[in-house]
Amino acid sequence: MRKTVYLIVFIACVQLVKAQQRPQYTQYIFNNYLLNPALTGIENYTDVKLGYRSQWTGLEGAPVTAYLSVNAPIGNNFIQGDATAFPASGGLNPSSRLYTQQYQASEPHHGIGLTIVSDKTGPITQTNIDATYAYHIGLTDRLNLAVGVSAGFSHNVLNLSQITTADPSDPIFNSLDNNQWKPDLGIGVWAYASDYFVGISAQQILPQNMYITSKANEYQNKTVPHYFLTGGVKLFLSDDVTLIPSVMLKYIKPVPTTYDLNMKLSFQDKFWVGGSYRHNDSFGALAGFNLSSFVNVGYSYDFTTSALNTVSNGTHEIVIGILLNNRYKVSSGGHSF
Repeated sequence: MRKTVYLIVFIACVQLVKAQQRPQYTQYIFNNYLLNPALTGIENYTDVKLGYRSQWTGLEGAPVTAYLSVNAPIGNNFIQGDATAFPASGGLNPSSRLYTQQYQASEPHHGIGLTIVSDKTGPITQTNIDATYAYHIGLTDRLNLAVGVSAGFSHNVLNLSQITTADPSDPIFNSLDNNQWKPDLGIGVWAYASDYFVGISAQQILPQNMYITSKANEYQNKTVPHYFLTGGVKLFLSDDVTLIPSVMLKYIKPVPTTYDLNMKLSFQDKFWVGGSYRHNDSFGALAGFNLSSFVNVGYSYDFTTSALNTVSNGTHEIVIGILLNNRYKVSSGGHSF
């Protein structure tokens, strides 16, 4: 039964034109850096994130994603990031109205970073290792623009022991290349201030043949670019309580364009609660808190609304953030919103 389930999952993944090929995240709002390299070095400290996502729990072979992301600025002539910042030690709380009133655009600076993302679905494991770079510049006194790029490799492994076929001589499975290293490239742009942000990015913009090596057109299996458009705004309900609605549009040809809606209610950034909606897929509940000025934790649970709700117990996701080398001891920490 297990191999049958994995075969179904594998066939679904082989038909890549019908499915998203990269992981999705409910808590994208806390780490947009995973989707857009332009956020590299957006804060004045080294921003470390550890994440784990178990999607559609209860469904055998369902996606499981784990990641590590690290990014830091080069230079020291700036002290403020964007609207999604978490508080570090000392300074103004980035959720406060005073922080927004005193906000100034960053001095021009560079950022460097690294992302390692492992995503396992049934017999398929994809690990992306990418270095990132971004350049930030102030367009006005309060508005910044960043342009970034990510480059690295995708390691794709297919566990053939978890796949069975009705015909062992099937030419498709006899020609499988089950251990591959492929180049990976992404780009992004991010405009940000203390109380809003908007960005556009693209992942895996170099299409690659995957697993199936047959030259027959009907057997070709290629990656496709993933495009993301993200935006959000910070609304003050009081001096220290903020509401941050955001939206992310995803375009993956030829899948119809879909979107995520996210709402975060923050209380002096000591803790936050929120909700999310993914079109035709799920509703989510989010919560998080700051353990200290250097560590924060976020958790989300997605209630599946698609046809998979009959076999899925929902999706769990946890993110741990660590703020290192906070040179200015200011209230900043994550990235936009």
